[in-house]
Amino acid sequence: MIVFQPNKRNTLFRYLSWLAGALLLAIAAWFFTRPEPVRVQLFKVERGVVEATVSNTRAGTVKACRRAKLAPPAGGQIAHLLVKKGERVKTNQILLELWDDDLQAQARLAEQQLNTANTRIDEVCTVADMSSKEAARARQLRERGFISSEGLERAEADAKAKQASCTVARSEIEQSRSRIAVAHAGLRRMVLRAPFDGIVADISGELGEYATPSPPGILTLPAIDLIDDRCMFVSAPIDEVDAANIKVGQVSRITLDAIKGRSFAGKVKRVAPYVLELEKQARTVEVEVEFVEPPTSENLLVGYSADVEIVHAAHDKVLRIPTQTLLEGKRVLLYRADVTLEERAVTTGLTNWEHTEIIAGLNEGDQIVMSLDRPGVKAGARVQPEANKPAK
Repeated sequence: MIVFQPNKRNTLFRYLSWLAGALLLAIAAWFFTRPEPVRVQLFKVERGVVEATVSNTRAGTVKACRRAKLAPPAGGQIAHLLVKKGERVKTNQILLELWDDDLQAQARLAEQQLNTANTRIDEVCTVADMSSKEAARARQLRERGFISSEGLERAEADAKAKQASCTVARSEIEQSRSRIAVAHAGLRRMVLRAPFDGIVADISGELGEYATPSPPGILTLPAIDLIDDRCMFVSAPIDEVDAANIKVGQVSRITLDAIKGRSFAGKVKRVAPYVLELEKQARTVEVEVEFVEPPTSENLLVGYSADVEIVHAAHDKVLRIPTQTLLEGKRVLLYRADVTLEERAVTTGLTNWEHTEIIAGLNEGDQIVMSLDRPGVKAGARVQPEANKPAK
């Protein structure tokens, strides 16, 4: 049996006391000097809709379905300007008239020639009828032997000549009517009419100025710019890389810089069959998107800048996360039960600027870090979740 002496036992207790004190000091030093946990915002993985979308590369433009930059068919001096800027007009309404006194005179002359031809035809054809009757009587007299054969031939020749004159006079009637039609056609060329209901956007001519038609290939200012603002659409350039995904009838969303905070439902109505080469390194395809329900309370104007987001694929009730939570290499920072972060690789599906579909790597309800730009946010870091801000 071993018996410890009192001095040795006291020495052992003293060493244990020193060791416990040093351990407590070390724990205290670690506790008070340890780094504060990083505050992070978390997102709980949920299910929802993820859409694959295509957006325009440059600002699009609101255009009218019908817009006509009108010029009179013939050149001439503006004699009557019958509309003003901003005025609404109806189909076939006269917008302006050119000076046409000479054509009016020609039309009156043609009508007078028609009246003269009608009077002359009465005279000539009446004489022709009388000559025909005289030729008939001459034939009866010849049968009875009262006149010679020469007399009958003269009567019949005279009747034929008078009938030919009547035919010529009748043809002059048609010529006079044709001259009247030509004169009226010339008058119509001096009048500019509205081809459809719309609003006068601009007028480039004034009374007394000379208006000219717009020949092909020569740029001239239109006399009147007419817009049908009852139907509008957005024309936007789409990168050629994305053009293959766009089809007529696809759903889209339209946003306007002039109408903040709202988007409007749209539908693709046309995809241009060619690529624009305005910029050699940024070739685009023009796409037209029509409004499903145009703005009614807001003042939608032709020429507004607009952006379109075309949905070409959509998956419903799939796992999704905010696209901003993805790191390079398709990785996320997963929040663990021990309040540390773990780097997790994921497999993604459809993606857009807002959401990304998760095929594998996460489960519904997992929490991942959203505030990736904060200092100290990395795998293995101890974190403290922040309370989510209430939705506005």
